[in-house]
Amino acid sequence: MDPRRLIVLAVALLVAGCTSVAPPAAPVAPAEPAVAAAPPAEPTPAVTAPAPALAADDNLNATLWTQRAIEHDLVFLAVYRNAREKLAAAVADPAWDALPHDDREGSPEGLAPAVILDVDEAALDNSPYQARLIRSGEEYDEFTWAEWCKEKAARPLPGAVEFARRADELGVAVFYVSNRARDLDVVTIENLRAAGFPVFGEEAFLGLGTILPGCEQFGTEKGCRRRLVGREYRILMQIGDQIGDFVDVIANTNEGRAEAMEPYLDWVGERWWPLPNPNYGSWEPAQFNNYWAQPREARRKAKVEALITD
Repeated sequence: MDPRRLIVLAVALLVAGCTSVAPPAAPVAPAEPAVAAAPPAEPTPAVTAPAPALAADDNLNATLWTQRAIEHDLVFLAVYRNAREKLAAAVADPAWDALPHDDREGSPEGLAPAVILDVDEAALDNSPYQARLIRSGEEYDEFTWAEWCKEKAARPLPGAVEFARRADELGVAVFYVSNRARDLDVVTIENLRAAGFPVFGEEAFLGLGTILPGCEQFGTEKGCRRRLVGREYRILMQIGDQIGDFVDVIANTNEGRAEAMEPYLDWVGERWWPLPNPNYGSWEPAQFNNYWAQPREARRKAKVEALITD
């Protein structure tokens, strides 16, 4: 063979050995369009029943003022502070007497000194009970009231404890004349003592149902119980949130109440110390002829009609 052909053949073989033939590429699948992630599902709001609407309650603002208004506390502090400052002068004056004329039997001179303090809304704050009635839509009844009293949770009203303690320091007996029933005497005394009031004994509490032989009690009037204290004590001061805490009211009308107080107006701020109570009292039924048995709506209508607009 021609050496040149041999060389050409060798070169061709060499080139063929060094060249690799790549296998055909596998077909590339077209890219699938990107799928956006689904947004997280929003939580389903809980389905709750709407809160029942509270019926309008005439006592709402009164109770709220009693509990939240600083003005309420300031009025109580002012009354009790002034009464406390006048105690020493009252003790020193043997003719000083705070019993209404019809309640005084004989002369007060020579008798030991005492003060008469109402309990509810004068010494102890029962506004939590009123708040419960508002929230429940109920009205006062003897059972729920007694249950509240048995809790012994009523707090002292501003200035009341300081006044009672000052009286005790001066040798003045403190009597708690209350329209709480007599069978609430133990829990009431325990509540008073827990709140800081001086209570010299069980006889210091004169609740509704206390009997004074020879004295006829009319309804919840306190005249007989005042007479009972007045037989052995010279009453220096009376403190309460109702005019019935000072004098018996013969006719519980607006005119009758004013007539009962008229002879004693000069005693107010000296011997008699009235405190505000917008929550309840004999002033309320005076607006609807003292007829509690009528429906609540009828009583409210009468009170609206009693408003003065000019």
